[in-house]
Amino acid sequence: MINTSMGEIGDEMCALRLRHAALERNKRCLLAYLWHRLQHVKQMRWEFGSILPPDIKNNLSDSEIEWFTQYNRNLAVYMKSIGSDGLNLALDMKPPKSLYIEVRCLQDHGKLEMDDGEVLYLKKNNQYLMARAQCEPLIRQGILEQIVR
Repeated sequence: MINTSMGEIGDEMCALRLRHAALERNKRCLLAYLWHRLQHVKQMRWEFGSILPPDIKNNLSDSEIEWFTQYNRNLAVYMKSIGSDGLNLALDMKPPKSLYIEVRCLQDHGKLEMDDGEVLYLKKNNQYLMARAQCEPLIRQGILEQIVR
């Protein structure tokens, strides 16, 4: 027969409750951290578009990359469901100051067909005057950079 006093049982219960409370707190902190990271991943979708730069993608876990991919799919399905031709919510995130902007090509990209049917050959270090809506996705991907004067 084990001989324990009520005081020893009370001490053990107190220690057990304290340990459980600490574990619950750690769990809440980890969940808050993961939620915060997912909010940043979601924000990056709107900043960079559907393709993340390699340096950022290398810093994400496999689960975060999978979540980003699924978020892209869900967003694409939603945007296609709006109206008859769909609606790209990623365009014109800020109101444009002008409809055309001057850009410089940072890497050879090849052919780019414009909305009006004109075909541009994007070559490294060449400068172009392009419609803002056409070049914003390429700027986000790092193919073009806006020339600010």
